[in-house]
Amino acid sequence: MIPRWLCIVALFLSIEVQGWNQVPRKTVRYSGVSEIRQSWHSGISHYLTLTLDEKRGALYVGARELIFTLDMNNIGRELRPPILWEAPRDRKAECFYKGKSNQTECFNYIRILQEYNETHLLSCGTYAFQPKCTYIELSSYTLDSVNLEDGRGKCPYDPSSGHTGLVVDGVLYSATLFNFLGTEPVIQRSVGQQSSIKTEYLATWLNEANFVSSAHIPESLDNEFGDDDKIYFFFTERALEYDCSSEQVVSRVSRVCKGDLGGARTLQRKWTSFLKARLVCSIPEIQLNFNLLQSVYTLRTDHWRSTEFYAVFQARWGDVAVSAVCQYSIQDIQKVFDGPYKEYREQAQKWGRYSDSVPSPRPGSCITDFHKRHGMQSSMDLPDNTLNFAKKHPLMDELVQPVHGRPLLVRKGVNFTTLAVHRTQGLNGELYDVLFIGTGNGWLNKAVRYGSTVHMIEELQMFDKPYPVHSLVLSTQTSVLFAGSQSGLVQLAMADCSKYRSCADCVLARDPFCAWNRNISRCVHSGEPSGYVLLQDLQGTDHSMCNFQNMKVVKPSSRNLTVAIGTNVVLPCELTSNLAQPIWTLNGRELTQDENDSVLYDITLQALVILGVGAHHSGMYCCYSVEQGARLASEHYQLSVVASASLTLESRAPMDGLGLVWMMVIGLGAVCLVLFLAVVYLRRKLQDEMDKGSKSLENTLVYPIQLPSQPKLAKCLPSADSDEKLWDPSSFYYSDGSLKIVPGHALCQNSTGSSSPSGNGIPGQPLPSPPLHSPNHMLLSGVRGSNSNGYIRLTLGGVVAEERPPLGELNEELRWKLKQRQALPDSNPEESSV
Repeated sequence: MIPRWLCIVALFLSIEVQGWNQVPRKTVRYSGVSEIRQSWHSGISHYLTLTLDEKRGALYVGARELIFTLDMNNIGRELRPPILWEAPRDRKAECFYKGKSNQTECFNYIRILQEYNETHLLSCGTYAFQPKCTYIELSSYTLDSVNLEDGRGKCPYDPSSGHTGLVVDGVLYSATLFNFLGTEPVIQRSVGQQSSIKTEYLATWLNEANFVSSAHIPESLDNEFGDDDKIYFFFTERALEYDCSSEQVVSRVSRVCKGDLGGARTLQRKWTSFLKARLVCSIPEIQLNFNLLQSVYTLRTDHWRSTEFYAVFQARWGDVAVSAVCQYSIQDIQKVFDGPYKEYREQAQKWGRYSDSVPSPRPGSCITDFHKRHGMQSSMDLPDNTLNFAKKHPLMDELVQPVHGRPLLVRKGVNFTTLAVHRTQGLNGELYDVLFIGTGNGWLNKAVRYGSTVHMIEELQMFDKPYPVHSLVLSTQTSVLFAGSQSGLVQLAMADCSKYRSCADCVLARDPFCAWNRNISRCVHSGEPSGYVLLQDLQGTDHSMCNFQNMKVVKPSSRNLTVAIGTNVVLPCELTSNLAQPIWTLNGRELTQDENDSVLYDITLQALVILGVGAHHSGMYCCYSVEQGARLASEHYQLSVVASASLTLESRAPMDGLGLVWMMVIGLGAVCLVLFLAVVYLRRKLQDEMDKGSKSLENTLVYPIQLPSQPKLAKCLPSADSDEKLWDPSSFYYSDGSLKIVPGHALCQNSTGSSSPSGNGIPGQPLPSPPLHSPNHMLLSGVRGSNSNGYIRLTLGGVVAEERPPLGELNEELRWKLKQRQALPDSNPEESSV
């Protein structure tokens, strides 16, 4: 039997080989995201429910026990004072006595916040596991906390359980768990003039369902059959139609008719039009099925017949997450609901396609002109044989397949949580769907659909800590999106064209929102009115349009590095995109793969590594970022190699006399030298014991790095009560202004706590074949790139090449030790609800 881990490895190799794992062209970390606004309130959490009212210019936000009304142009400004809607203390105490947590569960979490009519909002909350609903009067912006309605079936008990709710013509269609124990899923209609209708409590109707989304489709408009509007629900449930050995959770789409009134005798006050079908998102070639539906976005058009649904799914293989986006059309869903039913055959004890005659009128259909011509004006006039069949056959036999039969987008190592889609027009006049996908670690993936393919434009880190993105809302008026998480709310533009600094970079982005303005040599928003010449190529990658005369080209400045013979040198090269490849030249001549084993390109570092430099390594090193044939200059280094390191060491103190300061510098230098020799001696002695007398060698690493500012450097130094001695960074400089650091000290790491969106050193970075020979490219994998004119020298003792541990492991150990010394972040646990 083949081990499971081997199957998983084979699966991921298949994903890579067949090009399913799509890589974002650019990765923008939190510090580089521009035009971002945040809304944070001390002690407030769970900004999960977002409703946009573009007519009033307001964004309604439902959080834990608070409702905000924010300016949609600047979420930092509140249009109205926040509404406090707390669960009473006795309700919270009762919730706690029933075994729920008074730290996370026994609060009132706002889960429904929608426009009920022109004057009121409908709001529903968990209310400490006793859900309630009420109304907010918009003119006075007051909440009716006296006349609360029972929220069972409208709002979940548990704030973490899935649910969906939709207000259509003053009627709430909701899907949630109906009881305290969470064992009775229900889809129901309530809050309105029509009678309350809900699903039958049968496992064949809903079985351990987790609801995700809902949509109203006005199918009565321009319908030749006089059909009714439909409400569609998307959810996951444990399937019954498979053998016990293969029982699994699957994704579903169901529908009910808006005018359904239930049956007269059979299915009284129950849906007579409830039908459901399996929603498929899979890669048939490698038999990978995405069964965990996370979110669905309904993309509406001028006519309901061209409505499209975009859905994000998750799957897990071992400990690795895989996510996908699939697209569905309303007409494909309709065909499945008009097709054959599935039934349970008691004799065979298996599910199969129903092959006998179907009662007339057709079970599960809405009241149409056909019904009315035969005297059935409502669902209460339907015959019992039709209703009994509908009760026993809610599941359709055929599957709802995605458009093009496969996912639009697949990424491994990423958990997609939610998405929103905006349709925009390119300069060529065609319409393009731009996808904004939130992830479980606070990132936003931006992609554009071109027919059956998707181009990943970028990934942006929206939160400085890895908070899951729970909700996304788009403003078509202002081209802005809002993202809500457990700990805050973020507003940012749908496109930041200023990040593209050259014409080729702007064109290769293939972003429908951006175009290169030839007259002002700048990448601008394509929707802005302009009398200038704009360049854009969305279908292909034709950057030749950028080869016009008098084009301004920004060349990087050269950095001067002076090193001693035998030093290991690292020259970083930040590529213009994750899809680009580096090409290095020395004095204008391209470095080839087989030129020298001592010169290699490290993929993880994105840097050129020269091991043991000699005099012949001196010269001008240039790195070029090459993408789709476009060659953009990235970094220039002027490397000078000298005979001895002592020749490069000079003082920054005046040379006219040995004053007190100069004597202190010499004294500190002597102390540090003694300490350094002691460390080297102890390390060599320990290494000799471990390796049974192996001879140790010394390696020197030269690496350009950004020196921190004084406040940041202060954070890197040990605290006053530490056993370590402070060291003066201004005491030891090389002639070119670089800082010499001895082992045992290192610059601080990024303390934001944000996680990378992928497992690579750079999120989403592909692993191309390096242009230079790199037999040990992971040798320096612990070092990170920088964009600085300074550099540091780390003198590290090591054993012979056959026995010494990798330098990357040593760097990781040093990082770990430094991390252990850092103070823990201030804790801010949630307060008790009681």
